[in-house]
Amino acid sequence: MEHVLFGWTGKILRLDLTSGAATTLTPAPAVYRTFMGGRGLAGHFLRPYATLAWDDPDLPLIFMAGPLTGTIAPTSGRMTAMSISPLTGTAFDSSVGGKLGTMLKRAGWDGLMLTGRATELSGLRITDQAATLESATAMARASALAVMDFLALDKEASVAAVGPAAETGSPLASILVDRHHAVGRGGLGLVMAAKNLKYLTVRGSGHVPVKDKKALMSAREDIFRLTAASPALLGEHGFSCYGTGALYDLISSRRMMPTANFRHTHFSEAAHLNAAKFKERYQPHKAGCKGCHVLCKKVSDQGVPMPEFETMSHFSALVENHDLDTVVAANMLCNEMGLDTISAASTLACHAEITGRVLAPTEILSLLTDMGLGHGPGAELAQGSRRYATAHGRPELSMSVKGLELPAYDPRGVYGMALAYAVSTRGGCHLRAYPVSHEILRKPVSTDRFSFSGKARIIKIAEDAAATVDSLTACKFLFFAASLEEYAKAYTAVTGEQSSAQDLLATGERICLAERLLNAERGFTAADDDLPPRFFAEAGSSGNNITVQALDRAEFLKARAAYYRVRGLDEEGRPTAAALKKAGLE
Repeated sequence: MEHVLFGWTGKILRLDLTSGAATTLTPAPAVYRTFMGGRGLAGHFLRPYATLAWDDPDLPLIFMAGPLTGTIAPTSGRMTAMSISPLTGTAFDSSVGGKLGTMLKRAGWDGLMLTGRATELSGLRITDQAATLESATAMARASALAVMDFLALDKEASVAAVGPAAETGSPLASILVDRHHAVGRGGLGLVMAAKNLKYLTVRGSGHVPVKDKKALMSAREDIFRLTAASPALLGEHGFSCYGTGALYDLISSRRMMPTANFRHTHFSEAAHLNAAKFKERYQPHKAGCKGCHVLCKKVSDQGVPMPEFETMSHFSALVENHDLDTVVAANMLCNEMGLDTISAASTLACHAEITGRVLAPTEILSLLTDMGLGHGPGAELAQGSRRYATAHGRPELSMSVKGLELPAYDPRGVYGMALAYAVSTRGGCHLRAYPVSHEILRKPVSTDRFSFSGKARIIKIAEDAAATVDSLTACKFLFFAASLEEYAKAYTAVTGEQSSAQDLLATGERICLAERLLNAERGFTAADDDLPPRFFAEAGSSGNNITVQALDRAEFLKARAAYYRVRGLDEEGRPTAAALKKAGLE
């Protein structure tokens, strides 16, 4: 190493599950400065394997922490998991909370790269510098929560596990972390199962070196002051009080709640299934990620997790379910089976439209169980809405982008989100740019949600910022209040690298372009940066003095072309040579 690193440990553990051989990678400081950590560094190490199939043993499943992970920087407990998605075929990352990232850093590792395939179903234990494979055959087809219970004797360790959905071949499979957090979306749980790995547990006893503790404390206090003044985060009706479900009434009132597989944008029963109703019925307490003071997770005294907003919306409005308890049970069942809630609910909604009926609450739960276990009709549904709809001759009824099912914001009600869904490198994702912040919450300033004007540049900059946050790592929700200016101070204090908000944003731009390059190498083009035809042909549910029209396709394509220009892409959505050279990605 050129010099002693702060924030980073300087080491990445690479483990070949086939042979059990462990190798320590020591990236040069320049690599850390260029890709930072988390999502950026994971993408850097994934790039040499970009063209491999998701089930190729040589393809790595990467877990990567960031320079702030394990420090006192607010919401720094997150980390990134990344590989090739069996659902979308794209390079796919997922930010996850809990304490997995913190334990990995305390164990002395910036990241973990898993390659190969274990000879039998196995578990991996990492304790500081030691990594040990052990048999997990007794846990075959066990629920992810059962694995957590089995490994609960070590209270300090963090546990990540897959459920039966991964073992039965579902590309909707997630990885559950510390009971209440998930590596969701994209099927990375299936990638883990393909390596014959049932669980990963990490325990670290070290600490993360910080360059300037006093400066970090100052940056931390600045962030605390800003979040304390944010109604969305710490207000009496905000995330800290109600969880992300605080958005439910707002999205409903704006006539943009996806209903009946996106046929409508308003759910008449919404007032009976909002966050206040969940709180009244279950009296949940606060929980959250390591290092977070917002604590947006809600868990009942019986240990039952309350659903996040997207799960609340999709297991109510999207599938036309009026029963509160069914929403909670569906969320819990997805955790046990290791299924992504958004994709699972979307696939059920697609199934309901194709079969021409509304699913009863008992049928929703029954089908989810079958999806997780690979039984009966659930085996087909577990492949996701795109494959299911295509198999039934109705591909247009899969409400997905690049095969990733859309979350709970109808694009006809938020045009920035329509563009963000389409151009997202990982598919139909709301967190790549999260224009809801300015189109609905009006932070930092409001924009016209029914216009594409100016959205191309806004989405590009928001994507760059999100990539930075996922690489530091931190929580995107905190940026309803704080900004990259405060986090640049925290980053400088931790690492000693003098960086401004614009410096961090430039790193985010490089990371986004690198992901575009990865997808281009996998054959993705402009044809994949599109929305389902329903949104251009059918209007939403107008009312309450709000008119929800079908999207104007010509205006959408114009906005997409503008996005390509500001992102540095050609007409097919591939990075230009000039853009790659500017970013140092030749």
